Amino acid sequence: MRHPLCLALLLSLAGTAVAQDMPKPAAKAKAKPKARRPRRVDGTYMGREIAPAMSFEGGGAEWLMRPERIEEEQPEKMIDALKLKPGMTVADVGAGVGYTTLRMARRVAPGGVILATDIQLKMVKALEERAREAGVKNVKPLLATADDPRLPEAGVDLALMVDVYHECADPAAMLAALRKALKPDGRLVLVEFRGEDDSVPINPVHKMTVAQVRKELEANGFAMVEAQEFLPWQHILIFGKAGADATKGKAVVKAGEER
Repeated sequence: MRHPLCLALLLSLAGTAVAQDMPKPAAKAKAKPKARRPRRVDGTYMGREIAPAMSFEGGGAEWLMRPERIEEEQPEKMIDALKLKPGMTVADVGAGVGYTTLRMARRVAPGGVILATDIQLKMVKALEERAREAGVKNVKPLLATADDPRLPEAGVDLALMVDVYHECADPAAMLAALRKALKPDGRLVLVEFRGEDDSVPINPVHKMTVAQVRKELEANGFAMVEAQEFLPWQHILIFGKAGADATKGKAVVKAGEER
């Protein structure tokens, strides 16, 4: 009679041999990756260098609130050009600490709202605090991403980007999201430092020409409706959705020739 330990060892070896002879289940096929739109990888878009985004920690918040901005950018006159009305839903994309947001909020009251988006949480928190201190109730701060402003689909009358578009890390994705968020007759307004003017004392990477703006936006489903050039340093460039009734006819250029 075999010793119990020997018998156990033989049974264990036999089980191992049987297991090795058994067919192994087929490995699960890896899921095929979904096709994605090619992304910018070289820091440029349509021949333009993309500027680094202004950071809260790097003194950006202080620069946005500099006293000289009143004279250099004339924010109230810029907002006048937007022709805001009570009840409108306006997106301040790249709102920062709310320098323009709070000014627009009173223009769309009563009944209107400002959707203030930014990709930096500290900017959003600072904006919330400033709105609370000012007693402004019709501002909704939103934490966005580099390619999604987190706006409601077809829910925005006007989207404004003040000195922001040139810093978008993925311009095509951002423009697609903004186009989706605009109502059929909605407007996208870019305020950018004039790249054509060497006397504007801003780093060239933070400036844009009208020609470059049109090149990029028209390639992404927008048509220019109007350009206003009365500000000391900046363009006000107003776009609608390409093909929309509101954009029929030649773009209007005020206080400056079409470039």
